[in-house]
Amino acid sequence: MTKIGFSTLSIFIQIKRGWVSINFNMLSIRFFRIGKKNQPLFRVIVTDKKNSSRGGRFLEVIGFYNPLTKEKQIKKERVKHWLSVGAKPSATVYNLLVKEGILTGKKIALHKKSKKEEVKAQSKPKTEEKKAEEKPEVQKESTQEKPQQIKSDSQSPASE
Repeated sequence: MTKIGFSTLSIFIQIKRGWVSINFNMLSIRFFRIGKKNQPLFRVIVTDKKNSSRGGRFLEVIGFYNPLTKEKQIKKERVKHWLSVGAKPSATVYNLLVKEGILTGKKIALHKKSKKEEVKAQSKPKTEEKKAEEKPEVQKESTQEKPQQIKSDSQSPASE
């Protein structure tokens, strides 16, 4: 007797003696840190999205990366297989795969601009616009004052 039950997160197949679960949860390709203190090494692993990045179970090791020596080794065929199955790489792994030529596309910006930098970038054009608006007004006032001074000067010598 075989029954098949469907769930939103998993597909379960029932056999006579019990349930055998085949999980089709969200898979991710991400780094798994190994190595000593101040000497990081990273494994590139395929794991369930819910598993911990510190010590959770993973399905397969598909490469490694050493950020100190910039040494990297990635199994291209296995990466393509897992991507075809539906695994999604983390942003850092995605950038690494683009750099290696396994994936095509632009790199993902990992660090967003801070709010302070955005405020400064927005405030600079406003101050420049204000300065540009103020300068013509100052010049108009100075040109208007000069003819009055000349007239007053011309009147004073004539009266003498």
